[in-house]
Amino acid sequence: MNSSHKPSGKPGAKPHFRKKRHSADKSPAGRTMKPGSDPRLKPVFAKIGVPESKPFQADPFQEKAIEAVGKGDCLVMAPTGSGKTYIAEKAIEKVFSEGKRAWYASPLKALTNAIHTAFCRQFGEKNVGILTGDRKENPDAPLIIGTTEILRNQLYDAMHTGEDIRCDLVILDEAHYLGDPDRGVVWEETIIYMPPRVPLLLLSATIGNAEEIAGWLESMRSQTCTIIRAKRRPVPLQPLFFHPSGTLFPFLAEYDASLHIGRKGLHKKVLQYLSADKPPLLAPPRRLPNMADILAVLRHYNLLPAIFFLKSRADCDAAITLCDEAGLLADPERASALRNRMDELTRFWPHAARHPQRMHIERRGVAAHHSGHLPAWKMVVETLMSEGLLDAVFATSTVAAGVNFPARTVLVANSDRFNGTEFMPLSSTEFHQMTGRAGRRGKDRIGFAVALPGKFMDLRHFGRMINAPPTEVESQIRIDFSMALNLLLSHTPAMVKAIMNRSFAAFRIAHRLTGKSSRKASAGAAELLFADFNRHLRFLKEKGFVNNDDRLSDDGLWAAQLRIDQPVLVAEGFRRRLFPEKEPAVMAALMACFVNEREADDQEIPEHLIPEKLLKAFLHLRKQLQPFAKEMVAKGFPVFPLYLTPAVTVYHWTSGISWEEVHKNSPLAEGDLVRLLMRTAENLRHVGNLAHVFPGVSKNAIAAVNAILREPVTDAYTL
Repeated sequence: MNSSHKPSGKPGAKPHFRKKRHSADKSPAGRTMKPGSDPRLKPVFAKIGVPESKPFQADPFQEKAIEAVGKGDCLVMAPTGSGKTYIAEKAIEKVFSEGKRAWYASPLKALTNAIHTAFCRQFGEKNVGILTGDRKENPDAPLIIGTTEILRNQLYDAMHTGEDIRCDLVILDEAHYLGDPDRGVVWEETIIYMPPRVPLLLLSATIGNAEEIAGWLESMRSQTCTIIRAKRRPVPLQPLFFHPSGTLFPFLAEYDASLHIGRKGLHKKVLQYLSADKPPLLAPPRRLPNMADILAVLRHYNLLPAIFFLKSRADCDAAITLCDEAGLLADPERASALRNRMDELTRFWPHAARHPQRMHIERRGVAAHHSGHLPAWKMVVETLMSEGLLDAVFATSTVAAGVNFPARTVLVANSDRFNGTEFMPLSSTEFHQMTGRAGRRGKDRIGFAVALPGKFMDLRHFGRMINAPPTEVESQIRIDFSMALNLLLSHTPAMVKAIMNRSFAAFRIAHRLTGKSSRKASAGAAELLFADFNRHLRFLKEKGFVNNDDRLSDDGLWAAQLRIDQPVLVAEGFRRRLFPEKEPAVMAALMACFVNEREADDQEIPEHLIPEKLLKAFLHLRKQLQPFAKEMVAKGFPVFPLYLTPAVTVYHWTSGISWEEVHKNSPLAEGDLVRLLMRTAENLRHVGNLAHVFPGVSKNAIAAVNAILREPVTDAYTL
């Protein structure tokens, strides 16, 4: 299929609108919008089309990066879609040619699965393994694709046994995750623990303090770190303003799309809109705009396919109901191909085949995509979009980094993002992750980022973000009990202090205070981290996990294997014999209580849904652990509440109840439910490693994992 999305008619032709329309779907003035554009956009729209096919030739930044790999560490920063994976492929080929091994770490399981599939085609299945916690396939292959947590855990094990990690090159994809509030600590640990003999290749689209990171690596690893930058987008970006009348305007007063440089502030029409006493609205308050009208304007100017970034999951699901069938009616060939491809993709995923939003895809050529959906369904949507069979996908900005498909146009409806606690203005990194999806390399000569005015859109902030420099990466390292236990497997407190001196946090503080990396300043800056380590150490001693000689006790040795959210609290549960040796469903349910997922908080559950034996086990567990938890809180350590709701949900699924029934009785969206079950299975696998200490519970945990792993949960890592 031709994915360029030809315009619906001649320039100026009247676009197709629905004949019947609910009054709530009209514009506030009661009129449908009419396509229009500023005359200065005529030469911009003339650039739309598929670029001329040319033989592949590596860009200069790719050649420089390939040359630098292996001579030391290398940090590559290039816009989304510019070919960073090509650098990784060539680096791996070089490693293979020397009979060596490589590790490719990514932050997301979905991305890890996609990379694994691509590299199996590139290098052959026998040469590629995958390790994500959920999947363990071909672990002795010369190339391992996995999550960064697994790589960090392998480094823990190597330090414990005194063995060198079996790896000669490590590729850290999405390296800006070093600054992620939740995951950054794992990235920093991985870099600190990695032997200097193993060169690092760090790939990222946006890092604002690359020199600082490179300086940290050089000071810690005693070898050169080469910085490679590519600022030019592979597909130039044109920012637009979508006026509620249906007219498109340049967003900036002056803009060079080829250089991605804007000057002289906002376009006068944007300023007029901002200064109006009562500016026109795309939709009434608390309502979504008529997406059919917006798509008609985009279709008129050949700006499809498009990704709409909306504020919430509910908005994404509602948006597809506000679209019409105009796109597929105008292109029956694509409509037929879409239905056939849908049948092919869902043949082996019955839950995706029965998805309630399937009708919207097949009738309207649009889809919603967010973390509340089943992984298999999201893969179907991504595949259809990537193949040019959809007009639009409606997604939340929170999944922008994980969206695995580009489009000609990206539309942004809100200038803030929910960070799990509150809505905060988009950072430049988040903004460029979203707009980085605009423009498909090899399919587009130009891409578009469109601002949709509304209650949640700060147009001035949107304008600032277009040319904003990348966000600086901040150190997120922090001490927790899992880190403390695992470091004590192979390090004395004095050695741990030396590790804290090597942290990016210490380097940053020293560099900011002295203007250079001084060992004295770094040592002083690391004192705070080491003081927190000692605070954890004292508690571990009090509770018998560490002996007076600062070595792990027998309990500490097996507790270190619990690389989960709350290892010490779970370990106390084992010492008190609170976990069952039989009843896999009860075991799974109790472990689900320790999964730290915001969506899995307690909600009211009908009494008839709570099995008596589960309630009894849950109440006993909570009562027995309460004194220990109170001591932790008194010493300033975080303790997450134990909730019954996720326990009941996981119990029902592990007991063999159908997905439809479990989902109906659960407050969780399907995607959140899969995530809870997968996280629970991960916890149970760690318990399965304790067979030498708790053989009965360990065996029960493995049985629980096997009971959890059935469709559609297994679809999450067999894609």
